[in-house]
Formats: sequence, C-alpha cells, structure tokens
Amino acid sequence: MLAGIRELLLISTSVDLPMFRDLLGDGSQWGIRIAYAPQPRPEGIAQAFLIGREFTGENPVCLILGDTLFYGHGFASILQRATAVETGATIFGYWVRDSERYGVVEFDFRGTVRNIEEKPARPKSSYAVPGLYFCDSQAAEIAASPSPSARGELEIADVVNAYLAQGALRMELLGRGFAWLDTGTHDSLLEASAFVETIEKRQGLKVACVEEVVYRMGFIDAAQVEVLAAPMRKNGYGQYLLQLLSEKVAMASLTDTLLK
Repeated sequence: MLAGIRELLLISTSVDLPMFRDLLGDGSQWGIRIAYAPQPRPEGIAQAFLIGREFTGENPVCLILGDTLFYGHGFASILQRATAVETGATIFGYWVRDSERYGVVEFDFRGTVRNIEEKPARPKSSYAVPGLYFCDSQAAEIAASPSPSARGELEIADVVNAYLAQGALRMELLGRGFAWLDTGTHDSLLEASAFVETIEKRQGLKVACVEEVVYRMGFIDAAQVEVLAAPMRKNGYGQYLLQLLSEKVAMASLTDTLLK
C-alpha cells in the first residue's frame, strides 16, 4: 500500500483462504479492494502471475510473498519509484550471509546484473533477491512460457531472467539501513517478532499498522480511522489509532518509516 497500490489479490490454499477473508474482508474499510484466489497446488512463485492473470488484466503488477517483511527509512519512496516504471521489471538486491537459500544475483565486472540463479549450490554473490517484484503487463505471458524446473515449479528466476534478456530489468540494492526478514521458518518468525517488538518499544510507533498506512497515504480520512479504532478503544492498538488523530506531527513526516 505504501507503493500506492489499492487493488490486491491474495493467493493462498483453499483451506486458508476463508480465514484470510474473515480477517481482512474486501478491504473497503481501508479504502482498498482485496480479492482472493486459490492456489490448487504449490507450483512455484511465478504461478501467481498465471492465477492472477484475470485480476491484473493488462495492468502492471507487484508480487510480494506472504512471509516477507521489509523495514527501512525511505522504503515508501523506493516502492513508489518502482510503481512509476510502466515497462520492464524491477527487483531488489539484499546482502545476506546465506545467499544459497535464495535467488542470487550474478554481476559482471561493471556491477551490471548478468543472471539470477535460484538457490545455487555455489552462489556467485552475497546478494539475494527478496520476495518483492514489480513487473509490467507481460508478466503472465512470460510466466506461462518456461517449462517447470527440476523441482517441478515455475521459477520466478526464469521470469526475471526473461526481462533481463530483453534489457528491461531494473535493480535496486537495499543497503545496511534496511531490514529484510524472511519469516518462512519458526526461527525466522521468532527473529522477526523480536525485531518488531524492539522497534515498537523504542519508538512507540507501530510497525505495519495497516490503518496508519492507509490514513497517511490518504486512502481513508480521520473519520474512518475513528470508526476503525472504536471497537478497540480499550486496548493499546485502538489507543494508538486515536493518538494518530491528535498528533501535531505533519501527516507525511513519518510515512517513510512505515513497513510495507
């Protein structure tokens, strides 16, 4: 939402989708639209482009994995810059210790992206590609072209490399001031929880507070924030939302510190 995107398609298993729908609804309470689609079988990240083809139509698309967490000053500006690019694809690079667990960026001697390799045994760099991709309207067509990999999946690396072959791939490197946390394991989820707890306790600001994000982005007004906060007036979350309405800080001043 910090990217300015207001139409979302949530893809999950048919078992889990009803719980997401009960929790999030259609998104109208936040000034957005949320649709839902099942993934019958786990056949790769790039399969999301095919599942969402009817939803996205001829529009550019942003794909983010559900277990991916980002935090960093200026992130909203980076996202909005990626959204503004109408052709090609934008990916991100993040330095990690164990890059063999991810898609890895290979650079040439000039620092230009040469290839993206999925979970290589011998990584050619320490830059992993986080689960966040901005693509133009070709994404579904490109995803439908490659055959499944040896793992039986439609690899997102194949889609990215197709854009690279067209000369239409753009990369943003996220520096040391950014946190990217992959919460796909029990240990990494615990680490992410500790990180968020530390930030919130230190600053008194919520991380990934959806109501705050849409309020500061102008998707909803103060009256709607008050409506959303009303059932939670007696807990800390509701009180935080009400505090937003009385603060003296300019609305835009904290936007870049929020999490997408």
